[in-house]
Amino acid sequence: MDASGLPLLDRRIADCRACPRLVSWREEVARAKRAAYADWTYWGRPVPGFGPADARLLIVGLAPAAHGGNRTGRMFTGDRSGDVLYEALYDVGLASQPTAVHAHDGLELYGVRVTSPVHCAPPANKPTPEERDTCRPWLVRELELLRPTLRAVVVLGAFGWQAALPAFAEAGWSVPRPRPAFAHGARYVLDGLELFGCFHVSQRNTFTGRLTPAMLRDVLRTAAEAAGLPQAEGDSTGGR
Repeated sequence: MDASGLPLLDRRIADCRACPRLVSWREEVARAKRAAYADWTYWGRPVPGFGPADARLLIVGLAPAAHGGNRTGRMFTGDRSGDVLYEALYDVGLASQPTAVHAHDGLELYGVRVTSPVHCAPPANKPTPEERDTCRPWLVRELELLRPTLRAVVVLGAFGWQAALPAFAEAGWSVPRPRPAFAHGARYVLDGLELFGCFHVSQRNTFTGRLTPAMLRDVLRTAAEAAGLPQAEGDSTGGR
């Protein structure tokens, strides 16, 4: 498939208005704003995936944060979950910088793309099953476009796992029945595609220590190795 396919998909995603509840919420958040971001013009639209069209590793989250991706227009950008994720990607040599502040801050990902099964910020960070299923064709198409180069996937959290497995099946991978169970550190092979489970980088998980930076780096390193991506040598975190 030609490289124009993914940019076109991203533009189509950004124009989607399929879920009335999500459209209303994301636009209300963009109007009301948070006091700390009163001078921002919020994106207030569906947030497409971020990363190169020939990615070998895909990271699948849940949905954009109301004052993160919904504000900045880029996945995991401008919130604490993104701070944790991109610092870890930088630490293992898969990102050009450890921070993600806005969509034009110069951040590049090396062989990695970041996406989610729901592209609009949902109230209380909880999309409904119907909203998840309505958004699935976007993920299916993204997987189809990435398939020529994709070798590994890290899914963050049980919701993303449950949403992603049907998408893999629709995109042409053989998903066993019963479907593989989510767990942190889970590893399965789907037709040569390595699938990894990882606790989500939510504040609930990172603040309580359920997911530590070291745990996240370990999963990313293993997945990068499975994808055939070069990594930074050693650990640049000084024991963080």
